[in-house]
Order: sequence, then structure tokens, then C-alpha cells
Amino acid sequence: FPARRRMLKKPHFRGPRMSLITVFRAAALALLLTTGACAQQGAETTTGASIGPQASTEALTIDTHGGEVRLNVEIADDEAERNQGLMFREPLPDDRGMLFHFQTPEHASFWMHNTPSSLDIIFIGVDGRILNIADHTTPYSDAPVPAAGLTRGVLEIRAGRAAELGLRPGDRVHHRIFPG
Repeated sequence: FPARRRMLKKPHFRGPRMSLITVFRAAALALLLTTGACAQQGAETTTGASIGPQASTEALTIDTHGGEVRLNVEIADDEAERNQGLMFREPLPDDRGMLFHFQTPEHASFWMHNTPSSLDIIFIGVDGRILNIADHTTPYSDAPVPAAGLTRGVLEIRAGRAAELGLRPGDRVHHRIFPG
């Protein structure tokens, strides 16, 4: 049996109708892209700083026995951002972290659900002092990781980084969310 060939039709001119459809599709795509950009921009201004690898960061410093430590932190300051946290994220660079801000202080407890990288979780009291540090937390674990007291903020950094920086309970954290 001879092999069948699919006959290719030669393109033919469809006249102005084709160009109108193309123009309409291009206009619709442009409108969609513009609307999406506006929605993202609006979300950043209404919910505070956004989170994610490309998010803007704020400076945070910690007074340790070995001197001052500086980190650039993403801010998770609303319920949706705090719930998302660092889930599904690649490991953080050494100079980055995420600061969870609790406007009303609470006895925070974290987990590592859907978080592929081990982290050091640093619980910070209302006065800006480190309460406790949970180091090398287990990726993907649903086990609770509790604070040792009432927290205003929680800082997450790459696992092992707290020890490398010499962080320990009692160290003072400086950031706009802490008084003084």
C-alpha cells in the first residue's frame, strides 16, 4: 500500500475579515494584560508589601552579642500572606527572610506544610526581643512549632542561618513593627 500523504491546502486570502479578527484579538489581549497589571498593582497598595521571590524587601537588624546583623525581609502582614508564607518556595538566600507581622500580638504556632526547605523560625516578642528559635525545622511537616510567649512578629530564615549569625533568645530585633 502506498503511503498516504496529507494534502496541504495553499493559504488563500480571506480579505479584510481576517485582519479585523486579528485586530480584535490583539486589542482583547492588550486589555487583558493592562487589567492584570492594574489588579496586581492595586493589590500591593491595599494589602501592604507583597510576598514572593520578586517582592520588595525592608531592612531588619538584630543586635547580637557579636554585633549587628542585617537582613532584607519580605513582610507578611495580612492573613492571606501569613497563610501563604514560604510554602512552595525555593530556599532563601543568606541575606533574605520573611517577617510575619501580627498587628494583635498572639501565641503564634507555625508549621512547615508545603514548605520544601528547612527553616529557622524565630519568634519575636512584643518588645522586639527574640523569645525562642526553632532551628532546622522539618520540611513538609504538619507538626506545630510554637512560640514561647506572646509574639508581635516571627522571622523565617534559611535553616542553620540563626546559628551562623549568632542569634539567640534575648537579642533585640529592630524593625518598624517593634517599638523603640
